[in-house]
Amino acid sequence: MTNPFTSDEQQRIVNAIRQAEKATSGEIRVHVEPHCANNDPVQRAIEVFARLGMHQTKDQNGVLFYLAHVDRKFAVVGDKGIDAKVPADFWESTKELLRTHFAAGNYVEGLSQGIERAGQQLKHYFPYAKDDTNELADDISFD
Repeated sequence: MTNPFTSDEQQRIVNAIRQAEKATSGEIRVHVEPHCANNDPVQRAIEVFARLGMHQTKDQNGVLFYLAHVDRKFAVVGDKGIDAKVPADFWESTKELLRTHFAAGNYVEGLSQGIERAGQQLKHYFPYAKDDTNELADDISFD
């Protein structure tokens, strides 16, 4: 396991996840590894999504931010529930936001802003209900 983030940076990312999830039943995870196993970040993100059990959310509204930091590859994938509701350009425009920050080496800021953006969409389409539970851990997973 290699971790490119300091403990303060990790906390910023986890805080962004918690803040984004406050107003929604949606779930957001961040997964970081040095290398993209099969060289296809979207396919790898789908594999990690399944391994983390993200498809088990009640409303199928999980969003995964995947980063292979050494290979400089990343992907953002969402489950069926959220994918069916967000605007057609949402995933691509979110990737552009990340790409802009990542190109400048600002991984924490890029992830934080991307998470906030996903949280806004989740809040809009899957507002928080009183009986909501945090279905998935907020911490960053590493390989």
